[in-house]
Amino acid sequence: MQIALTKKLTDAMGIYCESAFEDQNPLFCWTANWTKVWDNRRTEDMIVLVNNATRFTVAIYQVKRKDLKNVAEMMRTAISNTLLFMNLNPALVEEYMRLAGELKFTRNRSREAAAWVTFAGEQCAFHVGREYNGIEKMFSDTVGAPANYRYIKYPGNKNGVMPYEKMVNELTGLTGMQAYKYRAFELLVTLDLEIYKAVRRIIVPANLEFARLHKVLQSVFDWWNYHLYDFTIFDGIKPIVRIVPFEEDLEYDEDAILMRGHILSEFFPKYKRMIYTYDMGDNWEHQIRLIRVIEDYDKESPYLLKASGQTPPEDVGGVGGFISFREIILNPDHPEYKVMKEWSRYWTPELSDWKRQPRVIRVE
Repeated sequence: MQIALTKKLTDAMGIYCESAFEDQNPLFCWTANWTKVWDNRRTEDMIVLVNNATRFTVAIYQVKRKDLKNVAEMMRTAISNTLLFMNLNPALVEEYMRLAGELKFTRNRSREAAAWVTFAGEQCAFHVGREYNGIEKMFSDTVGAPANYRYIKYPGNKNGVMPYEKMVNELTGLTGMQAYKYRAFELLVTLDLEIYKAVRRIIVPANLEFARLHKVLQSVFDWWNYHLYDFTIFDGIKPIVRIVPFEEDLEYDEDAILMRGHILSEFFPKYKRMIYTYDMGDNWEHQIRLIRVIEDYDKESPYLLKASGQTPPEDVGGVGGFISFREIILNPDHPEYKVMKEWSRYWTPELSDWKRQPRVIRVE
C-alpha cells in the first residue's frame, strides 16, 4: 500500500520520502494530508486520506503531533475500520488489506491529488463540526465515512461518481467476493397518531450504534433533529433500561445509561421491543418491534422496506395538536387555514410516492 504524503504531513512527521511510484495499482494508493477542523486550534488535528482510484475518503480525528509516530498503523486501521463501518464484508476488507501489502510512504507530487485530499478534508471538517463541540476529548477513525455518500465530479468523469459505490465495485471486482455479509435486524417502527398510524419497516445492521439508529429514524419519519430524544428497552411491559445521548441527561435520571458505544444487538433479540421518544414536549413515542433476525444479510443497509402514513410537522403540539392542525389544513375554508399553511410550508397530508419507495437510508 502506497501513501503519498503532502508536504505539510511529511514535514510534520520529519521524514524523507521519495516521489510516488507511478506503476502501482491506484486502488492500493492513497494521498494523505494533516489538516485543521477548528480555526481556533494552533495546529492540525485530523489526518485525511483519499484513494487514488475511487476518491474514497478516510479520516482520523483527533490526531496530535505526538501521535504521528504511530501514523502508519493508524492509517491502516482507519482504512479497514471505515470500510467495516460501512458494513462491507469483513472477509472482503481483510483480503483488500492483504493484497495492498506493506504500507510505504512517498511524497505527493500531484496537484490534482492534493486538491482531492484538500476538498475531502473540508467535507470531513463540516461533519466533525456538526457532530462534536470541539471541546470534549474524543477519537474516531471513521469520521470520513459520510463524505463517501456525496457525488463528485472530476476530469474524465463529468457525470459524477459516488466514492462509496465506486469503492464497492472496485473491491468486489478485485477480490471476487460479495460486498455484504453481516447480521441484520428487520424492525417495525410505529408512531400512533390516534387518527392513523405512521409505520416504517426497516432493515438495519445488528451492530448499529444507537446514535446512528436515531439518525435513521429521523430520516424515515422526516424529523429535523431539533429536540431531545431517548430509547427505552422493554421486557414485555416492564422497562429494562433507558438510553440517553448526553451526560446532562443523567442529571435527571441517574439510572439511565449513555448511548455512546452501545449497539442494537446488546438488547435485540434478547428483548424484542423498545420505544424511541423524540421531542420531550410533543412526546412522539415510536414503538420499535423486532420482526426477524437475518443472519447473513447480503445487501446495503439501513434500508427502508415499506412506509405508510404521513408524519406530523415539527412543533405541532403533540398528537392533540396534530389532530387539530390536520383538521384545519384539510379545510381551505377554515379561518386559520392560511396561517397554518404558511407555517407548515411544504407539509402535505399524504406521504409522497418517493417517500413510500423502498430505498437505502444513508445517514451521517
